[in-house]
Amino acid sequence: MANRRLAPVSEQPASFAFTPENAEWAKGQIAKYPEGRQASAVIPLLWKAQEQNGGWLPQKAIEAVADQLGMPHIRVLEVATFYTMFALEPVGRYWIQVCGTVPCDVCGARELKQYLQERLGPSGHVSPDGNFSWLEVECLGACCNAPMAQINHDYYEDLTPESLGKLMDDLAAGRPVKTGSQTGRVSSEPKDAVTTLQDETLFDGSRVGAWRKRFEEQGLKEAGADTTGEKARTEASAATSPKAAKPDAGRATESPAAAAPAQRAADGKPPVDTAAEAGQSAPERTTVAVPRTGPEAEPAPQSGRSYTETPSKPEEGRPVAGAKGTTPEAGAEPANAPGKTDGSQAKPVGLTPDDKAVDKGPPGPKAKP
Repeated sequence: MANRRLAPVSEQPASFAFTPENAEWAKGQIAKYPEGRQASAVIPLLWKAQEQNGGWLPQKAIEAVADQLGMPHIRVLEVATFYTMFALEPVGRYWIQVCGTVPCDVCGARELKQYLQERLGPSGHVSPDGNFSWLEVECLGACCNAPMAQINHDYYEDLTPESLGKLMDDLAAGRPVKTGSQTGRVSSEPKDAVTTLQDETLFDGSRVGAWRKRFEEQGLKEAGADTTGEKARTEASAATSPKAAKPDAGRATESPAAAAPAQRAADGKPPVDTAAEAGQSAPERTTVAVPRTGPEAEPAPQSGRSYTETPSKPEEGRPVAGAKGTTPEAGAEPANAPGKTDGSQAKPVGLTPDDKAVDKGPPGPKAKP
């Protein structure tokens, strides 16, 4: 990119003012914005000033636009120096802006710049005949048809050094030229020939849903299933061996009660279940656990924890809590562990005649007299 600087003082005009027609147009642009937002019209007014001044923007034009919009001069100068669409130095009758960003660069923009350098000289200078000047700019938005260049207000795409030279010769001679692609490409279609999306069935609606069927068949084939005549085989199988209907499917059904009087009479039993009337379960429906006896009986499974039965008073027949600290804690070792007794030596509380004192816990506070 070239440096964005104003033209030398020797080339600057002494003053600038819009023509009556352009001044009226500028008022219409400013009126598009609400009160206090007139600065939003700065770019359209700068563009019109450049057009009026022969294709470039002098310092006096920048200051005139700033005064009309009530903006500081430096604010408008910042806008003019930022956008490459504004030429800050005199340009030729045909101003060539060559895109130099990556898509155009890899497609031949370097060769275009080298050709212009050899034919016109450094960028930013007008040719001796006053017809051409050129400048490298940032992306112009025609990457699909790179490399390209903008000449005045028109785009010229798919350029080569040879086609650009012929284009410049025609412009200088006043001959008509073709804008857009210089290779005959329409819009952004493929460069050489159309090789994709040529099947008419893609556009007549006949392929709607075909992709789904294709993927389903591919999945069955990968799973080892035979998809040939699958529908016909399914229909034939349904005709020869139809599935039984399920009228009760999806809703609750009632089953005959086994204990109903009519059912019991049909089974040769008494109509009324006397055991049920007495509040007991019927013998035929009662499950009784019979303990095993004899030498083949297996001992009941024992847990790994020890539990001591709470002694009871024989005269009252109810259990009595043991003395404080005698209840084994959860997780204690079993009673039959080495070095332990089976609990038969323990003296139950309340059964030993000599044990007259009963642990009643710590004494409470004495009552006041």
